[in-house]
Amino acid sequence: MLERIGARRVLIVAALGVAVLVGTVAATNLASSTVYYLTPSEAKARNIPSKQIVRLGGQVKADTLKVAFGGGGTATFSLVITDGVEDVLVIADGALPGLLREGAGAVVEGAFLPDGTFHADQVIAKHDEVYTAPTVGATPAHRTSFP
Repeated sequence: MLERIGARRVLIVAALGVAVLVGTVAATNLASSTVYYLTPSEAKARNIPSKQIVRLGGQVKADTLKVAFGGGGTATFSLVITDGVEDVLVIADGALPGLLREGAGAVVEGAFLPDGTFHADQVIAKHDEVYTAPTVGATPAHRTSFP
């Protein structure tokens, strides 16, 4: 009977050890792929040097999204990202994300220029968790109209 209890304890301790090992490996691998972004206030407080690649996140301020089409079909757009305290002017080239609109959340990846403007290499529009499929043949309401 005593041997049986001892074998059970060894098995339980071994199973817990394996579970801890698997959890540690999983947490380590997930941590390396986690991507964070700074708010405009955090970026200002940290004095991010120009040309350092960072992600900046916040709301697109109302009446600041502007698109200009250049030669060769390229587009340049600008917007202001805000966290309610600080504002950052963002400029970017390329395709405008379909969900990007004023008042919506956005994350931009790029670098600050010496004048404090943020030049984005990548623009990611954030969306809420609520998804409703559009009816057949209808245009989704989230489309941003171009001037």
